Amino acid sequence: MAAQATVSSAPPRRRRFNRDRLTAILMILPSLIFIAIFVYGFIAQTGYTSLTDSNALQQLSRLPANFIGFSNYNDMINGTLNERFRTDMVNTVFFTVLFIVTCLVLGIGLAILLDQKVKGESIFRTIFLFPMALSFVVTGVVWKWLFNPTSGLNALPTLIGLPRGEFRWFISQESTLNFFWQDVPTILGFAVAAILVLAAVYFWIKKRSMVAAFVMAGGLLLVALVTFGDPNSLITLERPEQKGFNLALIALVVAAAWQMSGYTMAMYLAGLRGIPEELREAARVDGASEFGVYLRVVLPLLAPITLSAMIILGHISLKIFDLAYTMGGGDNLFIDMPGLNMYFLTFRGQDFARGATVAMVMLVMVAFVIVPYLITQLRGEKSL
Repeated sequence: MAAQATVSSAPPRRRRFNRDRLTAILMILPSLIFIAIFVYGFIAQTGYTSLTDSNALQQLSRLPANFIGFSNYNDMINGTLNERFRTDMVNTVFFTVLFIVTCLVLGIGLAILLDQKVKGESIFRTIFLFPMALSFVVTGVVWKWLFNPTSGLNALPTLIGLPRGEFRWFISQESTLNFFWQDVPTILGFAVAAILVLAAVYFWIKKRSMVAAFVMAGGLLLVALVTFGDPNSLITLERPEQKGFNLALIALVVAAAWQMSGYTMAMYLAGLRGIPEELREAARVDGASEFGVYLRVVLPLLAPITLSAMIILGHISLKIFDLAYTMGGGDNLFIDMPGLNMYFLTFRGQDFARGATVAMVMLVMVAFVIVPYLITQLRGEKSL
């Protein structure tokens, strides 16, 4: 009788489950439709526009845009008139690396100091987090005043009788780490190969897996191809075009790190408070110094927070617009960014196709940072 009751109750339960599932799907369906149209639909439209010659003249004459394939992308890389885009890409790489490193170092340093249970911790925490309450526009205006070559920080030494500072900050035209744009494929090839080899060594030490051996073989093969091949033939720009790290970017990095280091500090502080004190005490009992405790125990446990902070900061830096526009006005190419270039091409130059091309390049750069992180998070959730 009990078995019959169980069997007879199964179909209603299944019907209830199906009804609840259908209700959940119907509840989220409007959001899915709006996201499909206003996010992915517009992304698809932008991608198609980047493959055409769409511009204001063509639209005013009511002529259809011509499909030209990847010509716009090739012009961005090799076109003589698109040097600004290439400068923006180099600026973005240097800015992103310096911005992330600065925020991580300041963030973990401030978090460790606050984790010492200092007096007035809540006050200091509020002070460090306060810049996040400001927009990048306000931050840009404030730091533009401070970095004014004729006043601001340059004038501080005069208060104690020292000569005025001479650094030109965001209008500096000096650069270092110079290279030619034609050498970018070789540089990227060696960089990717180095990352593959380091990743292979890490996984081999941790797991001794065959995957690590294949990754290392791929890295070494890439080194051989770059060394004995001719990757620079991918760039057909005839005139040598020198790029490098523009020192004016230091001002942009300082302003951006001032605003976001407090956020990184909050992330690290939450992670530090989540580490059991017993683990630190055990390391000290084993003879580890205080530096060794942080190096061997604390920092490895904070690795997921470091990864999350890098993803968030990288996402911000790759699409930064307002801070660079406020400090440079859109005409200072030494701190120019792809977002500014896209804005001027699309809304000032009315060249919709090339503006869409820059937008798609920015999307790929952001996706290159975000997608691996999302995949890792989804795999972690499935394994739980």
